[in-house]
Amino acid sequence: MILLLGNVEPTWAQQKNVVDEVVWVVGDEAIFKSDIEAYIQGKAIEKETIEGDPYCTAAEDLALAKLFLHQAELDSIQVPEESLMQRVNKYIDYYQQIYGSREALETMAGMSITKMRENRRLAERNQYLIQAVRDKIIEKTSVTPAEVRAFFKEVPKDSIPFVPTQVEVEILSRLPEISQAEIDRVKAELRDYTERINNGTPFSSLAILYSEDKGSARRGGELGFAVKGLYDPAFASVAWSLQDPKKVSKIVQSEYGYHIIQLIERRGDKVNCRHILRTPKIDETDVAKILLRLDSVATDVRSGKLSFEDAVALISDDKETNKNNGLMQYNDDETGVVTSRFEMDKLPEEVAKVVDKMNVNEISKPFTMINGKNKEICAIVKLKTRIPAHRASMSEDFQLLQNLVLQKRQADAIQKWIKEKQKKTFVRLNENWKKCDFKYPDWKF
Repeated sequence: MILLLGNVEPTWAQQKNVVDEVVWVVGDEAIFKSDIEAYIQGKAIEKETIEGDPYCTAAEDLALAKLFLHQAELDSIQVPEESLMQRVNKYIDYYQQIYGSREALETMAGMSITKMRENRRLAERNQYLIQAVRDKIIEKTSVTPAEVRAFFKEVPKDSIPFVPTQVEVEILSRLPEISQAEIDRVKAELRDYTERINNGTPFSSLAILYSEDKGSARRGGELGFAVKGLYDPAFASVAWSLQDPKKVSKIVQSEYGYHIIQLIERRGDKVNCRHILRTPKIDETDVAKILLRLDSVATDVRSGKLSFEDAVALISDDKETNKNNGLMQYNDDETGVVTSRFEMDKLPEEVAKVVDKMNVNEISKPFTMINGKNKEICAIVKLKTRIPAHRASMSEDFQLLQNLVLQKRQADAIQKWIKEKQKKTFVRLNENWKKCDFKYPDWKF
């Protein structure tokens, strides 16, 4: 379910003549109605359902965040900038892949990618601080094997967690190379645009006509004011070196393709510039060649000439999976543990389709997919393990059961901290929001 503001706002939250208003004050921090609407919009972009009345749930979530952020300030917790930007880029790349393009994501979000990065930077900073405080609260929480056994013995049989089918998959992937002729073609186009701009054609006009960053192209290539860390490092290095708004940069290569850039304005450490992006195209004959090569490799593995793991070490160019003999892994958000056991809906869609009908130790036919950086790759996979759906057991799923008990202990510790913090914090709430049924009812109004 995707929440639409027009469908969820209660009558009492509709203030026709008010641009914005303070809804909640926590300590000396205010929460505005616009903050709540931005929160709901963010959940809509992420396709997450908000339980209960969205305006009530969002308000309390933001109030709880204020409690944690205040504690982070008291504890003088610092946020590493490099890690922060990695998280921002990962977030944007993920949702760009979900929506299919930068333009589709910008349309859904109602803002440019640059603005999304700026907003997300603040959100990621707050999430980092909140998690740091939570980690400190639960750092001494632990569970012994005896306590896990006691939990398993006492819990009703129909309450024992049901574990869906899980698989372990090894992948060998190749990124098709772009021919030098194609790169030269793209660079020649950009040199032609530069010459036309130098001869009087407006940069913005050419951006509208030719830039493949469709979101900014609508605005004549303008990206908006942003700090340096929000951009690809190679792009930012050139953009921040520009001094003359009349000049056009040299051709810049980034992970998205090739650009030319023009400075619009500087404001302190922020820069507003425009660009034209051109992306070299992968020739389908090159894709076909790699698929043919991978088919040959798969045949050799099936015949026993080499193992799949050896083939990964020799051929695969994915640095992340190469470290694990091709074994795919992900960070489980529920447990915080890096695992190689995937439920089918957590695999990349293309991999899941291929693996679904495979037998254990079977090698797939070659196929193409879009990776986490929105680039087409060619791959083959091996189904290493398939664990059928079942009720959790001590012998097969001890880690899962241990995590369940530990999470319960940690949740209890967090709830205790929140209730104690509520008693010590000044709270003022808009009368209309006092009608909400809050998860933590001990707010002192």
